[in-house]
Amino acid sequence: MIYGKLAIYLPSLRGGGAERVMVLLANGFAARGIATDLVLASAEGPYLADVSPHVRVVDLGAARVIRSLPGLVRYLRREQPRALLGALNHANVIACLAHRLAGVPTRLVVSERSTLSQARPGNRRGLVVPWFMRRVYPWADAVVAVSKGVADDLVRTIGLDPAKVHTLYNPVVTDDLSLKSQASVDHPWFAEGEPPVFLGVGRLTEAKDFPALIRAFGLLRARRPARLMILGEGELRPRLEALVQELNLEDDVQLPGFMANPFAYMARAAVFVLSSKYEGLPGVLIQAMACGAPVVSTDCPSGPAEILEGGRWGRLVPVGDVAALAEAMAATLDEAIHPDVTTRALEFGVDEAVEGYLRVMLPEGKGYQA
Repeated sequence: MIYGKLAIYLPSLRGGGAERVMVLLANGFAARGIATDLVLASAEGPYLADVSPHVRVVDLGAARVIRSLPGLVRYLRREQPRALLGALNHANVIACLAHRLAGVPTRLVVSERSTLSQARPGNRRGLVVPWFMRRVYPWADAVVAVSKGVADDLVRTIGLDPAKVHTLYNPVVTDDLSLKSQASVDHPWFAEGEPPVFLGVGRLTEAKDFPALIRAFGLLRARRPARLMILGEGELRPRLEALVQELNLEDDVQLPGFMANPFAYMARAAVFVLSSKYEGLPGVLIQAMACGAPVVSTDCPSGPAEILEGGRWGRLVPVGDVAALAEAMAATLDEAIHPDVTTRALEFGVDEAVEGYLRVMLPEGKGYQA
C-alpha cells in the first residue's frame, strides 16, 4: 500500500516521448489507488486529454520552466508528496533546485532519457543545462535511466554514484496500442498493389538523422519501386524537403507531419526504420515492433542494440552509414519470414514500468509494498 501521494513534474504536455511516458506512469500510479499529482510548469499540450480523471493536474502557470521554480518550491512545501519524479533534463535541474530550497523530506527521483555525451548543444540552454546537471543531479535520491547505455553514460559523464542509478525501460506498449494500430489509414500509398512503404517516425531534428534515411532510401529506390514516409514535425523540415527535391524523390517521399495515431501507419509499413545518431530508449522502435512491423535501426547510443538484443529482432547498422542502411532496408524487405517482433515488444509494457518506478520512488520500508 501507499501512504501519501506521488508527484511527477514536467514542463508541459505539448507532445513528445517523455511527456507521453509520464502521463502513462501517472495514470498507472492512479490506477493502483495511489494519489498522484501531475505538476506542470504550464498545463498545456495534446497529452492533457490522455490524463486520467484520477490524476490531479497542478498548473504552476509559468511561461518558461525556469520561472516555475518558485511555484514548485511552494507546491513541495504545501503538499509534501512522498516522492517527486522529474523528467527532461532542464526540468530535472529545476526539480533538484526546488527540492533543495523547499527543505522537505520528499524523496527526489529524476529520470534521464538521452545519452548526454552524444548531445550536440544547438543553443545556449544546450550548453548550460549539462553544467547544472553535473552539479545538481547528485542531490537526487535516485536517478532513473531509460536504458543501460544511458545509465553507463550518466555515470561516466556526470560522475554519478552507480549505486544511485537505476535502469528502467519506458512504458511503451499500452493496452490501446493494438486497437489503434487497427484503425484505417486514408492514404493511397497503403492501398493493395502499391509499392512497399518504408516508415520513419520522430521529431525532425538533428538527432534523428532523417537525411541519412532519405539518402539510403534514394539508393534503394534507384534499384526498385518503393516509397518512404516520415511522420513528425520539427525545425529540420525545410532542409529535409530540400534534400528530397535535390535527389528527385518528390514522388516517392512524403513528410505529412505529426500524426496523433502513428500506430496505424506502423502496422501497414513494409519496414520501419530508425536512423538516429543517438537515443535514450527509442519508444517508436518498440511501438513499431508491437504493431508487427519488421525493423531496421542504427546501432546508436543508446537503446536499439538492447531492444533488438544485438540484432536478434532486426538488423543493426552503423550510425551514418547510408550504404549499409540501404542494404539492410532492402534485405529486410526481401525476407520471407520476419522475427516475431511483437513478442519482444511486450516486454516493454506499462505494468512492468509502473512497478519498476514504484520500487525506485518508494523503496521497501518507505511506504510501498508490492
